[in-house]
Amino acid sequence: MLLHWHYTLTPLRLFACTVALGLPCLAVAETSSTNAEKNEETRVAVLAEDENVEDVERSQPRRKDTDPTASATNSTQPATDTESSDAKTGAKKVAPNIDLKEVASPHEPELKADSAAPAESEVATTPAEDSEIRPGEETSGMVPMEPAIQPAKSFTLLDTEILPGTSTRLAWSPGIQIAGLSQPTPVLVVNGANAGPTLCLTGAIHGDELNGIEIIRRTMYDLDPEKLSGRVVGIPIVNLPGFQQGSRYLPDRRDLNRHFPGSPDGSLADRIAHSLFENIIRRCNMLVDIHTGSLKRTNLPQLRADMNNPDVATFTQGFDRMAVVHSSGSPGMLRSAAVEAGITTVTLEAGESHRIQEHQIEAGVNSLTSLMERQGMISRMFVWGDPEPVYYDSDWIRAQHGGILFSEVDLGARVSEGEILGYVADPITNAQYPIRSSSNGRIIGMAVDQVVMAGFAAYHIGTEAEVPGE
Repeated sequence: MLLHWHYTLTPLRLFACTVALGLPCLAVAETSSTNAEKNEETRVAVLAEDENVEDVERSQPRRKDTDPTASATNSTQPATDTESSDAKTGAKKVAPNIDLKEVASPHEPELKADSAAPAESEVATTPAEDSEIRPGEETSGMVPMEPAIQPAKSFTLLDTEILPGTSTRLAWSPGIQIAGLSQPTPVLVVNGANAGPTLCLTGAIHGDELNGIEIIRRTMYDLDPEKLSGRVVGIPIVNLPGFQQGSRYLPDRRDLNRHFPGSPDGSLADRIAHSLFENIIRRCNMLVDIHTGSLKRTNLPQLRADMNNPDVATFTQGFDRMAVVHSSGSPGMLRSAAVEAGITTVTLEAGESHRIQEHQIEAGVNSLTSLMERQGMISRMFVWGDPEPVYYDSDWIRAQHGGILFSEVDLGARVSEGEILGYVADPITNAQYPIRSSSNGRIIGMAVDQVVMAGFAAYHIGTEAEVPGE
């Protein structure tokens, strides 16, 4: 029967068989063509994704995707040499212009247009009545800068372009948290309308040091980008995990200020230090790292600076009414790492931890305002106070007995050798042990009244440096 059907094929049946056999081949050909197109699209997408991942891993905000050679060149230049190019090529987005003054005073929107004027008058009237204007200071901050004023250029930070004459908030993340639970650290940036240096302010590297947070907030929110020459980058809370827990240290129980400039593959502290240093600190020309005394100790507002470094020594002269304590710094400190990287840096100490102290905060804000005026970043009628001395030598006086400390002197007091600074009282035997000054000087740091053990550092005495010819 089958053979009979085969031998009796008509032309119509032959055509039907040909069509039936050809359709599967055509379908296979179309499918192959479609798959080829999809595979080509897939390859292109994979290549683009790999390039983006590489950009993130290298953390090069100035990278030129279209010119790898130029990218490698730009990555090795200092921040001041790349102002004109990084804004066009490195930023992945443009930062929104946020009026910090408006955010700081949400209940007074009518003051928005004139918000800068009261700030200037306040700075001019805050110094003490017996302050004196230093000879030549009334013109050194403003007149010489006017002929050299040039329009600013865009500033790129954390893959974001900040336009001239604008202020904004960015977010820095060291990438050490669980991805779904990460909390980026806020970064405040004010890019002035005029060209100038880049000043960086860091606070709460130790999470329990609160005064620096408020000093940076007041300083940043008082700036008017239209009247600023240069840029100010403020990180009020560097150690966000420690701040949230009220702890000086990181979650791994390490002191972050002993791990700079850090390492990308080291401990938790090393990685955070490396991320901060590479992504933010290296973009600055000047740095003020703000701290307080350690637990249950307080510090007179002062600068810690390596006075053997000529640039640093000159830099300290811009801080009004701020004593300077010579300290070369220790390895791992942010100040030491930054100075080694060519960034002029000092540490500003003010008050004690776990507290907000208005007098200390006012001193810190005043000193930063005077610094920016001295650097030509702002032009204000700033009244300078009497210069504070430089303490090249300082000694900690330690308790020789255990008990309860009762101080007889205040922070900042001038003392003489042999003078009684306080007593340690034994609550059991009723014995009292005096603590005496070892030299003539000033109390630049001290322990608050508390229970102490033998060997506890109770008073920090600064000895003023002798100036030849005086």
